[in-house]
Amino acid sequence: MEDLKGKVAVVTGAARGIGKAVADLFVSRGCTVARLDVEPGESILACDVADEAAVEKTFAKIGKIDILINNAGIAVRKNSLEITREDWDKVMAVNVAGTFLCSRIAARKMKQTGGGSIVNLASIMGFSGGLFPNPAYQASKGAVVNLTRALALEFAEHNIRVNAVAPTFVRTDLTTPIFSDPEVLHKVMQHTPLGVLPEVEDIAAAILFLASPAARCITGVTLPVDSGYLAR
Repeated sequence: MEDLKGKVAVVTGAARGIGKAVADLFVSRGCTVARLDVEPGESILACDVADEAAVEKTFAKIGKIDILINNAGIAVRKNSLEITREDWDKVMAVNVAGTFLCSRIAARKMKQTGGGSIVNLASIMGFSGGLFPNPAYQASKGAVVNLTRALALEFAEHNIRVNAVAPTFVRTDLTTPIFSDPEVLHKVMQHTPLGVLPEVEDIAAAILFLASPAARCITGVTLPVDSGYLAR
């Protein structure tokens, strides 16, 4: 049920971290993967997801799209009294507008070919005020959670499923400040009932499930992969 042979997937933010893990896993399941990131690299297509013209141009090069993984995201960890409007807008542009633009352009293609699957990267911070002040990121991920519901309802008639995964703290470039501070990490673990944090491969496995035929009757759902964080 998780066989993706013959499918074409687009993974944004695929140069490292969760995006790379997803792309590698999909390839292992027989999928052809277009890896997008803001900077070009080996096997990477350069694309700024917040730039609609760039997304249109890149997706046109790819052609048919069966699966879209909206993984690209950024964070500016400043509290509400310190964050600048420029930083706020930057986070919203990538995390919210980028997810919307890629979804809309991919859905237009999927509609023409009988359907598809979109999986967005939300966060436990989309359901929670969080452990640390990070209002721009938290607001953006809350928007992704509800955008997932809205697009799922709108695209259902075209046989396009839209879901999301909400990870807890995962070791990536984005979370280096957290994992490198023993006191901060201790606080995270105090809010982790299972006592173990997921690796990028755990997040990729959840994304594979939602993107695959195994989840053919699931849409509009945001699946936490959080070791129990949200159950508290």
